[in-house]
Amino acid sequence: MKLRLLLCCLLTLGFINDLLAKPPAYITLPDGLLLFTDSLFTGSPHAVKLEVIADNIIRVIAAPGKEIVPGNSLVTVYQKRPDLAWEIIPSKENLVLKTKKLIATVNRQTGAVTFTDLNGKKILAEKQPFGRNFQPAVFDGKRYYVLTQSFESANGDAWYGLGQHQDGIINYRGQQVTFFQNNTEVAIPFLISNKNYGILWDNYSLTRAGDIRPLHPLSSLQLFSKKGEPGWLTASYANDWHHPQEVSVEKAETNINMEFLGESKIRLPREFSPATGMVTWEGMLSSNLAGIHQFRFVYGGSLKVWLNGKLVLDRWRKAWNPASALIPWDFVKNVKVPVKIEWIPEGGESYLSLKWQEPLSSDLQNSFGFCSEAGKQVDYYFVYGDNMDEVISGYRTLTGKAPIVPKWALGFWQSRERYKTQEEIVTTVDEFRKRKIPIDNIVLDWSYWKEAEWGSQEFDEKRFPSPDSMIAMLHKKYNTQIMISVWPKFYDGITAYKEFDKNGWLYKRNIADQQRDWIGKGYISTFYDAFNKSARKGFWDLINKKIYSKGIDAWWMDASEPDILSNVSPDKRKLQMTPTALGSAAEFLNAYPLQNAKGIYEGQRATDPDKRVFLLTRSGFAGSQRYAAAIWSGDIGSTWVDMKTQITAGVNFSMSGLPYWTMDIGGFVVPEKFEKPDSGSLEEWRELMTRWLQFGAFVPLFRSHGQFPYREVFNTAPEDHPAYKSFLYYDKLRYRLLPYTYSLAGWAYHNDYTIMRGLAMDFPKDTAVLNIPDQYMFGPALLVNPVCEYKQTQRAVYLPECAGWYDLYSGKWYAGGQKITAAAPYERMPLFVKAGSIVPFGPELQYTAEKHPDTITLNIYTGADATFNLYEDEGTNYNYEKGNFSIIPIKYNEGTATVTIGDRKGLFNGMLQKRTFRIKMITPNRATPLDFDATCDKEVIYEGKYLNIKK
Repeated sequence: MKLRLLLCCLLTLGFINDLLAKPPAYITLPDGLLLFTDSLFTGSPHAVKLEVIADNIIRVIAAPGKEIVPGNSLVTVYQKRPDLAWEIIPSKENLVLKTKKLIATVNRQTGAVTFTDLNGKKILAEKQPFGRNFQPAVFDGKRYYVLTQSFESANGDAWYGLGQHQDGIINYRGQQVTFFQNNTEVAIPFLISNKNYGILWDNYSLTRAGDIRPLHPLSSLQLFSKKGEPGWLTASYANDWHHPQEVSVEKAETNINMEFLGESKIRLPREFSPATGMVTWEGMLSSNLAGIHQFRFVYGGSLKVWLNGKLVLDRWRKAWNPASALIPWDFVKNVKVPVKIEWIPEGGESYLSLKWQEPLSSDLQNSFGFCSEAGKQVDYYFVYGDNMDEVISGYRTLTGKAPIVPKWALGFWQSRERYKTQEEIVTTVDEFRKRKIPIDNIVLDWSYWKEAEWGSQEFDEKRFPSPDSMIAMLHKKYNTQIMISVWPKFYDGITAYKEFDKNGWLYKRNIADQQRDWIGKGYISTFYDAFNKSARKGFWDLINKKIYSKGIDAWWMDASEPDILSNVSPDKRKLQMTPTALGSAAEFLNAYPLQNAKGIYEGQRATDPDKRVFLLTRSGFAGSQRYAAAIWSGDIGSTWVDMKTQITAGVNFSMSGLPYWTMDIGGFVVPEKFEKPDSGSLEEWRELMTRWLQFGAFVPLFRSHGQFPYREVFNTAPEDHPAYKSFLYYDKLRYRLLPYTYSLAGWAYHNDYTIMRGLAMDFPKDTAVLNIPDQYMFGPALLVNPVCEYKQTQRAVYLPECAGWYDLYSGKWYAGGQKITAAAPYERMPLFVKAGSIVPFGPELQYTAEKHPDTITLNIYTGADATFNLYEDEGTNYNYEKGNFSIIPIKYNEGTATVTIGDRKGLFNGMLQKRTFRIKMITPNRATPLDFDATCDKEVIYEGKYLNIKK
């Protein structure tokens, strides 16, 4: 018997050796190679294509059969360079594809790809075996696959990007991100590493990224009631949260799962009143797994969580607008941990769910992946660079340039939810001008139409009797732009609805469901299909005729997820979007905001080619930047915690490759204590607004928005209040910095620059910065450190390793590579300038176009060599695309203490032929306060020719 078994093993081994001796076939292609893997190793023959896009970009396509399916990407717009050169080096085990900057090696049996530099050092590798997986799926009667691709990296990798999320995480190592467009959540399928590589995942379906293991329900932990009985937690329901001891229902419960619309009505007891009541879960948790467990909550209302007697979570969010929260907890194997969860729903529609993730095993510590619900094949781009800026440049090579925003967009914007009349808008702008508060843009939010005519794009003539004249007055008298809200939403029965319906341009499920919205008596509505080219044109034609023709300057594209009905599950969203013009909603789920922006951008550029398009949209996707889309972070809460999470939200969004981001300064959904403030809560509100405005002055777009309390600074505090004074200081400073910020905008287009920068981008050798969530760089010079706690007057600041740092206000010098306690008085946020920086300051302005910057102060922060390319163009049109712009190169040499202003390069209409540069030298041994009226060290007249200025 044993001999027989040995012979069988030898025969089997010989069979395998024969297979290994006959490597599978491959084909050399004009743009790369195509390999057919061995079914013994992959279960069935797979096709793997490596496509050379650039010297540093390789596309990988893997299909579950022998055929690569052709298709048109919605994300990518690149054109291949004709001068690319590479070589293919075959061996028995591998195929090596080598470009001038990168090597991709594909295993001939498994199809797994490994990326190395030219010296053979591994950058990233597909996990093998079984790192790539295809599971059959069917949507709308069509065959798809659930696609999984896992990667292995090295120790020390930190992962950023992946869009905008509200979890407060800066480094997504060991974390999971879900790509599902939602209010406050924006899916961008681009991951970037501090090791200077990125992955662009070209798939639009519901996707998990990072740690892609499915989350577990609460019931998969060991549960114990408050009496110690195994198997459940004790849930106590009280109908008056003021008297939680008066319990109406007590139940044994093993899961908390009310994440989406309608689920609470099924799962909460009928005897419970969610509008006034409180639920408490008590007991103990235990796990057979030792290590860090991640708990993920989705909640509306008030939520408190205690573990082992410690309050580990205390959050609030308006009931209709749920948020997420993460709690890590280090479990000892089989040791019980007391738990108490206290939830006040504060609404009839209630949201609360709890899921968890088990600890990462040692073999998963250095891995991440993507898992998408619906696709035909794995399709991703590997981008490599010498630094993270080059990686983001590769992303924009693939997905498109970011057009330069109109210059006015870099000024201050005032918004309110909402200005209800024409008079309110005009009087608000008038008050700004009377008080000499700089402003460039006023925003008209939703419901300027008649109540029953959403989607008509027509002004209600009773409240806006002459919108054309109002807009003309804003332009001519007040030198102010106006942005207007447009939704892709139509009420059933209005004229525009009938026209779109006749052409087959509408999603009809919401109509069939007779789903009513929250306005007045409630109206039945739906959205147009942005995947339909004709519908996109029809939507532009509608808003062009009704709105743009009146002189509107910019578009606010709300609910662009599409939020046909808020807080629905992914399955419900897919039903609402079925069918799309391109195919199954499951396949195209997340790409709606990209197509919606495309229609308006292309429509306006065709209609008015000399005026820059500007879009502010609540959602975006990879490639949105090419359609002049800026994204804001949605209907966030007016809390200190929400303010702090905007830092990581904005930084990771920016590191996803899209340079323009903003937020509702002050938050949108407001706790009751601020809606009707007493003297104590009023002062907290003023301080929250102050700290948020300080932070907001140093993000790409400076925008205040909300409703009650009104967000205008003169409605926040009187002129002698520190809140008012602080805002005025930072508003004026923002305008002084216009030569700096507009140069950053120019770099974002011409050099693919990132304006709001994670610290890992500028300090790659300093590992201390990898996980800092509440500091970032604004351009190359400014280290921004928002203050996110009430009554905080100092905060810890880490100064990354470099030649040193200067306090912006006092000019005091600090060594790099250290943690300090920085002063943070009420009226000031800690700001530091990197040694080896040139910061240009312009004149004081009331609006960006008030005067030319004929005098610029150059603050030279010494300690290292410095450069700054001062960028200028016409500010409102696209002539820069034709080469009509100028660059003035400015350099500082530390060794010679010399400033050089180089020959101006380029020209444009209206360019200043002569200007004054005032040069101030800030040195470690001489603290120089920020004072624009102080005497400078040197003053020179510049007429476009080289100047050499000695200290």
